[in-house]
Amino acid sequence: MAELKQIPVPDIGDFKDVNVIEVLVKAGDQVQAEQSLITLETDKATMDVPSPFAGVVKEVKIKAGDKVSQGSMIALVETSEETAAKSITPASAANAVSADVGRAAPAMAGAARPTEETVASAIRAHSPDGTTSQVAGYDKGRAGEGLAHASPAIRRFARELGVDLIQVKGSGEKGRVTKDDVQNFVKAALAQPRGSGGLNISAMPEVNFAQFGAIEARPLSRIQKLSGANLHRNWVSIPHVTQFEEADITEMEAFRKQLNEEYATQGIKITPLAFLLKAVVEALQQFPNFNASLDASGENLILKKYFHIGVAVDTPDGLVVPVLRDAGCKGIVQLAKELGETSARARDKKLTAADMQGGCFTISSLGGIGGTAFTPIINAPEVAILGVSRSGMKQVYQNGTFAPRLMLPLSLSYDHRVIDGAAAARFIVYLAQTLADIRRLAL
Repeated sequence: MAELKQIPVPDIGDFKDVNVIEVLVKAGDQVQAEQSLITLETDKATMDVPSPFAGVVKEVKIKAGDKVSQGSMIALVETSEETAAKSITPASAANAVSADVGRAAPAMAGAARPTEETVASAIRAHSPDGTTSQVAGYDKGRAGEGLAHASPAIRRFARELGVDLIQVKGSGEKGRVTKDDVQNFVKAALAQPRGSGGLNISAMPEVNFAQFGAIEARPLSRIQKLSGANLHRNWVSIPHVTQFEEADITEMEAFRKQLNEEYATQGIKITPLAFLLKAVVEALQQFPNFNASLDASGENLILKKYFHIGVAVDTPDGLVVPVLRDAGCKGIVQLAKELGETSARARDKKLTAADMQGGCFTISSLGGIGGTAFTPIINAPEVAILGVSRSGMKQVYQNGTFAPRLMLPLSLSYDHRVIDGAAAARFIVYLAQTLADIRRLAL
């Protein structure tokens, strides 16, 4: 049978007319025995008053700002025979209150922390020093920061979420931290972008450059903004290593010039990039881990059975990476034709989103501009990218003598979580050998 019971303020010692600073329940709430109902504050301590009964709150008799003493009515709670068996005695309630008097919220032995892994990691990623510092929500702050102003119930709540109360700005009276403050802090931490992978990256300094001389502010293009954010994410979240090699493309270049003459009447320009595409697919077939991606969990490698190759194209608005699909099924001439058409569409801003999706591996060629080597940034979720610099004539020792050879610098950046150095070296050596003897592409 249900019974309506009164809950008065138990024995709180010699304190009278104590301030009610927080009411933790409302009518209709289901409460458990020993669950905190209100928080009181004297000039010496903060204390929680627990419910001696498990049941449903029917009416709350006080509000924040009221003053109470022993015997003041807190609430009416409806109990049943089942919940009555779980009740605590008034003496136990008084002991529970005194346990909080003057206490700086020590860690609870065996306290459940169901969301600490997710919440605390988010807070660590966005806290000023990259840690939760006082993860357990202890009262004692860092040096010079004093004490967090919060009730024992709020401290317990913060401990369960792994929140350092020192970092939470209180909105209550005298800057007191409320439950809403803790929840809002957690929501804000979880909503922050995690592109840094939890790295503690300091904010860029704000500088008034005009104080040093004349300036001009020029907005970044939409492509620069999008690619910049992606490049930053990829650089800080992927462990990059770059392997360098040179490929002897003397014979390949002679054959390329011959093909150019043959297809000039058809308007097809055969570039070294067409040969690179074909050779890269050949290397990917021999080293399938390079034609793969990590899944979202980071625990499985997705091996792809198709060969879609991205090619970085420089446009007036910034870098774009259209994807040539099924490059392994196409010949040099067809690849050269598609490259020309795709590059033209990129510069005319006619690429669609679908044109830049599904890549397995990317080639970034700066050969037409210059340079001897560079470290390209991996285009996630791919695991490797090939950088190509300007070819040049070098004296190469072959068959007992030096001979002038056209050498092409290659730079292979790879994700060290997936690919080790030995595999990367084998890949780029195989690629260089394939370019040096293009007959291998017919095998």
